[in-house]
Amino acid sequence: MSQRRPRTRIQEKNRAAILEAALEVFSQTGFRGATLDRIARAAGLSKPNLLYYFPSKEAIHSALLEELLDNWLEPLRALDAAGDPVEEIIAYVLRKLEMARTMPRESRLFANEIVQGAPRIMGEIEGPLKALVDEKAAVIAGWAEAGKIAPLDPYHLIFSIWATTQHYADFDVQVRAILKPGGDAHFQGAARFLKQLYCAVLRSG
Repeated sequence: MSQRRPRTRIQEKNRAAILEAALEVFSQTGFRGATLDRIARAAGLSKPNLLYYFPSKEAIHSALLEELLDNWLEPLRALDAAGDPVEEIIAYVLRKLEMARTMPRESRLFANEIVQGAPRIMGEIEGPLKALVDEKAAVIAGWAEAGKIAPLDPYHLIFSIWATTQHYADFDVQVRAILKPGGDAHFQGAARFLKQLYCAVLRSG
């Protein structure tokens, strides 16, 4: 079997430009609103040149989601069963909030896919994502059973962390319209509030 030839520097550059342009387009318009013509224009390439790298809009979207899911799950993977429970969970909250600040387009891309019923990543959600959440939920449940944190539902704790952190990316326009922050200054206030909130929840009872 012949091995795939490594990409040249120009090929890597063009592929990265396509994915960057597609991320911008998909995060703004969703999958249905995006077109290959618009992605090609945003990447500074012709449509035939784009099709040399990706055969379809679906292929570009899948490549973005695959990379996104790997990055998205990393903070949850880092939750350490051997660490201090409250510190580990707060660290997870703050890592997710930082991702909302630095990766808002990726968050909106993922949210758009979920709102549409996850037609392109349901296998990943029901497979690797569920397996990881089950694993970490068991860790959190063990901490609660040992009396190291308050008794709580570990799945709904994880869901609440997703909701309270990713909100700052997915509803960025609304947050900024209400708070009128200077740059990303509101993330500092969000970090303080979420730390206070989750510390209170985890240590209650």
